[in-house]
Amino acid sequence: MMALASKLLVFVVFSLAVHNTVALKQKATRIQFYMHDIVGGPQPTAVRVAGRSNFTGQDSIAAMFGSISVMDNPLTATPSMNSTLVGRAQGIYAMSSQEKELSLLMTLTYAFTTGPYSGSTFSVVGRNPVMKEVREMPVVGGTGKFRLARGYCLARTYLMTQMEAVIGYNVTLLHY
Repeated sequence: MMALASKLLVFVVFSLAVHNTVALKQKATRIQFYMHDIVGGPQPTAVRVAGRSNFTGQDSIAAMFGSISVMDNPLTATPSMNSTLVGRAQGIYAMSSQEKELSLLMTLTYAFTTGPYSGSTFSVVGRNPVMKEVREMPVVGGTGKFRLARGYCLARTYLMTQMEAVIGYNVTLLHY
């Protein structure tokens, strides 16, 4: 019985040591970039793939409820589309509100293709009330330099036209 107790104690101490060692290696990274969501023109980067066809009301927000778009949006270093391309935002967003506030359910992976984070990704899943000045969304995972990332991103609309939106992202990641 005593041998079992001492083995259990060694296991617990070892487990805590491993856990603390892993915790010490965690890093924090802050990134800023701009996403270009282009919904019209000859080369859209976001395309509606599903939506309502049976809506008869006057409310434009309610009419968009249930619409789903797939995107592959460029990420740039500055708001200009001609600035350095740092990666792509790839995923799906759905119109998830029926009344008053236009909001999206975002399921996106931000993949970096150049610079110090090339080959790394992080994923965001959450609600995006697009008309608010600042929107906070959770980071739920990552790969490469952002392996096991968690954190949040703050999104601000920099420019919005009928065909394009430019969104600035400030991201805080905790990762290993």
